[in-house]
Amino acid sequence: MATTSIPRPADSPEVRRYNRIQRWLSLTDAVIGFALLVVLLVTGWTGKLRDWSYLGAHQYYFLAVFLYVLMFSVIAKVLSAPFDFIGFRLEHQYHLSNQKLRGWLWDECKGWLVGLVLGAIMVEIVYAIIRIAPQRWWIIAWAVFVGLFLLMAQLAPVVLMPIFYKFQPLENDALRERLTKLGERAGTRVRGVYEWKLSEKSKKANAALTGLGSTRRIILSDTLLQHYSDDEIEAVLAHELGHHVRRHILKGILMQVGITFFGFWLINQVLRFVIAKEWFAALGPRLYDFANLPLIVLVATLLGFLLMPALNAISRRHEREADRYAWENIPAIAPFISSMQKLADQNLAEREPSKFIEYIFHSHPSIGKRIAAAESWARNQPQTEVQPIS
Repeated sequence: MATTSIPRPADSPEVRRYNRIQRWLSLTDAVIGFALLVVLLVTGWTGKLRDWSYLGAHQYYFLAVFLYVLMFSVIAKVLSAPFDFIGFRLEHQYHLSNQKLRGWLWDECKGWLVGLVLGAIMVEIVYAIIRIAPQRWWIIAWAVFVGLFLLMAQLAPVVLMPIFYKFQPLENDALRERLTKLGERAGTRVRGVYEWKLSEKSKKANAALTGLGSTRRIILSDTLLQHYSDDEIEAVLAHELGHHVRRHILKGILMQVGITFFGFWLINQVLRFVIAKEWFAALGPRLYDFANLPLIVLVATLLGFLLMPALNAISRRHEREADRYAWENIPAIAPFISSMQKLADQNLAEREPSKFIEYIFHSHPSIGKRIAAAESWARNQPQTEVQPIS
């Protein structure tokens, strides 16, 4: 059996530089966010924010909680804004963005407002539960958050994503029928195939299977539709459907349920310990003193940071399983490989990052490894050829 591998170009200095800057921006932003939480606690400024909130709310507890979240959110946004702007400029510098400054600023405002609303709702719920059931609050809050997580996963395609992007039903009838049948073979009922107007903001390409139940839909960026063949788009979607077939969505939900349970338990233990030890003078003796919000966020942030390598490793395993499903359910392997090459070029993705970078930061195997795995799989199939696509 003859097998011809598609040449894999090495990462250019431009690609490596772009990804290196992206990582440093993300890390710097994370460090500043972490430092903000520590400073609020150590200096006692969180207590001042609480006191100002009560002054503005005329002693109404839940209004005071909202005002605290508002001030906290404004401070965090002001600190992160320079790095957001550098990121905006970086995308233009590397010719990856179509967005004008005015549109970007409007998106930043919308993102901040959505984050404020969702964050305020969650914080209000947590402190309401603490006031009502201080001994069992973390179990009740965990159950409520699981419900909210599932609700948001269902509503995101029809409520949240349209705030930032335009969608319209896919006009290519043949491709829509092809992808719908692919979904049916995977055992998932797709409620629609939509064109995602990503080109209004970015030159990058993407596709996804989003939503749960009645909102499950396939979304294809117009940048994907413009530059990829139907065979390549089918290969990309076959990978996404592989997550459904291998029950990665269900496994991910169950994993998040377990992590959230442990997280709320840990937060409860830390709060009680810190309050008992009186480590921070600004924190009152009661759990429902919302000046302790930075401590809650700090514990959750540290837990997420510690779990990140393990969660990324699990994600990479799931991605490999989804890739294998795609290989087994498309007519030829070449469109999968060429689509990976195109995505790497179009999105300036590193094909061969260092092992350390991939281990710590990447939720997907590198493009180079995915292509090599596809070629290896194809060589072991009877009468399979991997030919370059012109």
